[in-house]
Amino acid sequence: MASVPALKPTNTLVHQLGQTVVEMTVAVGDLALFGAQVVRLILTGLPRRGVMTQTFYEIGVRSIPVVGVTGLFIGMVLAIQAYDQFHFLHMETKLGAAINASLVRELGPTLAAVMLAGRVGSAMAAELGTMRVTEQIDALKALGANPIQYLVVPRFLACFLLIPLLTAIADAIGILGGWMIGSQVLGIDSFYWWLHSKEFIAIYDVQCGLTKSFFFGGAIALVSCYQGFHCGAGAEGVGQASTRSFVWSFIAILVLDFFLGVFQSGLYYVLWPDPVSLF
Repeated sequence: MASVPALKPTNTLVHQLGQTVVEMTVAVGDLALFGAQVVRLILTGLPRRGVMTQTFYEIGVRSIPVVGVTGLFIGMVLAIQAYDQFHFLHMETKLGAAINASLVRELGPTLAAVMLAGRVGSAMAAELGTMRVTEQIDALKALGANPIQYLVVPRFLACFLLIPLLTAIADAIGILGGWMIGSQVLGIDSFYWWLHSKEFIAIYDVQCGLTKSFFFGGAIALVSCYQGFHCGAGAEGVGQASTRSFVWSFIAILVLDFFLGVFQSGLYYVLWPDPVSLF
């Protein structure tokens, strides 16, 4: 009697999908544990002032030109692109309100965070990845220092505290850029530009945008430092860590933006059932 050949497992689409889900679940769990350890170390004690000052300068001060240019062109592009639609409806004077509301609540925080994920996040992942490859992180452990306390906590605090300030700078420059194009190029009266902006934009809108920036900054720092700490071997591993840090930071920004937007919209109607009372 002929023997029945053993069935070999096939690499089907279902198997690949299941493996991807498992790997992503493990990665999210590791990232959550990594973030919990960072928070615990922050509550334990802050790093030395010299380390914090240098990190704040690199992440905050040196990012001002990037966010400034980003905010400026966001405001100008919005003014140019939206003018025809508002002109068709004979609502040119309300163009400033639409641009400024979009900037302070959505586009300013999101695009500024994306730019900083490319500049700051990739740099942090590459720097920490290089330290992992050259065994500098292992050397810190051998000397009795906690690498996360020394390397990650200052970067996390800098991103968490300074990215909202950078977002405010981007919003302010974007508002001025949109006003400059609207008043000087498109011929809209500046008085009505600022009048309608004051009528349609509340403090709550600004608070929503800046609140998002705190979460965006924390996500960028955690994802980038995690990728750097778990970098693969060699120059290829450093490059992959830098790429993954930007991609996953970008995804985290979009996911957080959605859920925070839903939460803030619901909170708006709970706190102010009558929208007129907000102003």
